Amino acid sequence: MGSNMVKMGDINPSLELTFLGTGTSQGIPVIGCDCEVCSSLDARDKRLRSSLLIREKATNLQMCIDAGPDFRQQMLAANVHHLDAVLVTHAHIDHIGGLDEIRSFNYLQHKSIPVYVNSPAYDGIRAMYSYAFAAKPYPGLPELDLRLVEDDFLIGNIKITPIEVMHYKLPVLAYRIGNFAYITDAKTISAAEREKLIGVKTLVVNGLRRENHFSHFTLAEALQLIAEVKPRIAYITHISHYMGLAAAVDITLPKNVMLAYDGLRIEV
Repeated sequence: MGSNMVKMGDINPSLELTFLGTGTSQGIPVIGCDCEVCSSLDARDKRLRSSLLIREKATNLQMCIDAGPDFRQQMLAANVHHLDAVLVTHAHIDHIGGLDEIRSFNYLQHKSIPVYVNSPAYDGIRAMYSYAFAAKPYPGLPELDLRLVEDDFLIGNIKITPIEVMHYKLPVLAYRIGNFAYITDAKTISAAEREKLIGVKTLVVNGLRRENHFSHFTLAEALQLIAEVKPRIAYITHISHYMGLAAAVDITLPKNVMLAYDGLRIEV
């Protein structure tokens, strides 16, 4: 073969992305809150816990990033009938609280589901779902094939690059696929890990609110990262009710940036 041969996994795949949830740990509306965002009738202000469905159009391979407490509802709303993998960012409950529902896919597909994790998430999931990892598990429990991520890896022919970000003191995995990257629950990113974002054309990044927070990007910090990476288009996710109404915030953002919302579907 000549030197111009492209290895499988190095090609930018054609992806369909569905935002299953774009809210923070409490979602929107927040229980017991009557603020203008929680009371809004705009569908863009109704936010389940953050998760993203990724479908490779050529093969119909499907994976999701995170499976929080709303996972069952999100899978039903998106009409998902098969799932090839779950990419976990970290083991906080709003990102892994729905992993028990994987058992539906175990039953449909007659196999365990690969769940990609870093070391802290590996330990956290085994602790939270200890019953699923028992020596003699009860029949019908979720079958989670935990796979520790340390470097680039393949799902099918899709190359995935993990990017470590810090959620206060907790290492969290962001993910890059081709010219697309997804970052959530980040407060700081080292210079070495930022280099992995060079060339990204579609960027999804967390922006909790306008006011400072010890473990999440503010809107201004998310916009600063976007300005540094220079994607063609960027979407803000993991949004709290303190951000304000989506319609009001969107008109203040740069032309290539918007707040993501539940059900938004894009192609990259």
